[in-house]
Amino acid sequence: MTYSRTSPSRGDGSPEVTGFHDADTGSIQYLVTDPKTHKAALIDTVLTFDPQDASTRTDSVDAILRFAHSEGIEIDWILDTHPHADHLMASSYLKDKLGKPNAIGEMVKDIAELWRDYYHMPDAFDPKSDFDHLFAEGDRFEIGSLPVRVMLSPGHTLGSITYVVGEDAAFVHDTFMQPDAGTSRADFPGGTAADLWQSLQDILALPDHTRLFVGHDYGTDQRAQPAWEATVAEHRRHNIHIGGGVSRDDYIARREAKDKTLVLPDRMLHVLQMNLRAGRAPAPEEDGRSYLKIPLNRF
Repeated sequence: MTYSRTSPSRGDGSPEVTGFHDADTGSIQYLVTDPKTHKAALIDTVLTFDPQDASTRTDSVDAILRFAHSEGIEIDWILDTHPHADHLMASSYLKDKLGKPNAIGEMVKDIAELWRDYYHMPDAFDPKSDFDHLFAEGDRFEIGSLPVRVMLSPGHTLGSITYVVGEDAAFVHDTFMQPDAGTSRADFPGGTAADLWQSLQDILALPDHTRLFVGHDYGTDQRAQPAWEATVAEHRRHNIHIGGGVSRDDYIARREAKDKTLVLPDRMLHVLQMNLRAGRAPAPEEDGRSYLKIPLNRF
């Protein structure tokens, strides 16, 4: 983690949002706080994973916990938007450390079914045992006094969800990127560009002033500093993939052509085995160590 920035509350019903950029993966981790109660949620946190030696560390997420403690913020929820392919989730680590509930979308069960086949692990992955809540479209809960609504936002994965918090914030994960970077890929198993198009339209139907907080940023040739916040109105006007009235067919064709040029994330086959367990390592074997199973020549 090399960079963080806070988007202040805009008043009653508006959360304070601090984003923490994970430089290794370009992921944005969010601390979402109700200014009235100082209750908060963590969204899409990262457990550091090195694919070269399969080592894990907690540096990145521990720094966020220290920040929250220093600000007098109490974390009540550990939330993820989907089982990430490019970073290791800190959900299980945080649940054990904080004793707070963790959650993800209910269609993680369908994603797990796909990956049981890819890994040839028919008895692996039971999301109901690793997550306290599996949210469905339209589900509601609270962060302190702030209402939260869940939107199903498939495309990048078949079970991705968006959290709409309070009056003016939505955590849109791997749907939009920043307006100058466009949108996210839709070629992972279960994802489609057509589904992503519809999810983008659903998000753009939120009020113009809604702050959209994206899941990743890698900078651009014109912008070296990471960024992760723009409004619905800014995306509708300026997003380079979908802004200005791009048609559904044109978007799908462009997205699919781009996705054909992309390689798999270097952590994907490692971390999905753990992320489908909320970031928990497989049970140790007789020697006391955990092992991952990697399919050869499958992709």
